[in-house]
Amino acid sequence: MNSRVAAPQVRKVLVAGSVGVGKTTAVKSASDEPILTTEAQPTDVTRLQKDSTTIAMDFSVIWLDDHVKVHLYGTPGQERFDFMWGVLSQGAEGVILLADDTSSTVFEEMQVYLDAFESMIHKRQLVLGVTRLRHQGDRALQPYRDYFSNRQMNVPVLEADPRSRHDIIVLIRASLATAHLAHPS
Repeated sequence: MNSRVAAPQVRKVLVAGSVGVGKTTAVKSASDEPILTTEAQPTDVTRLQKDSTTIAMDFSVIWLDDHVKVHLYGTPGQERFDFMWGVLSQGAEGVILLADDTSSTVFEEMQVYLDAFESMIHKRQLVLGVTRLRHQGDRALQPYRDYFSNRQMNVPVLEADPRSRHDIIVLIRASLATAHLAHPS
């Protein structure tokens, strides 16, 4: 009797968003293994926001179950490192876009990433995680849902705390489910 163990499916998901939105924190909190990070001291205006910033990527491995292994890549938030966005998006099945609700320019910031990942978004492989919600409840997410609805985009919008493994796993599962719906096997 042949008792082969099936090789795990390896899936790739990106975490994108503006500087300081919680991408590195999200990658760390979800990880099942030590993460690879490329943090450096900022030399531009970012130094006013934080002590370190991602300059290439963050990488972690998450096991959703015995047969699904996710490679999670956090992109740099600074637009000057946007060349990495294209590199990291190759082969990705989903994108988690994080948006900081306390930012006065949150929708403009989101648009930068929507433009950058347009080809993936066209395939409906995007989920939005809204961080630092100023108000409680589902109604706080409605402006984000309206934003996508006005653009005729079907994007799941969820509240997310980047420090919560549970929240990040939910976003990962949602991005992969969206990818599966767009391209069923």
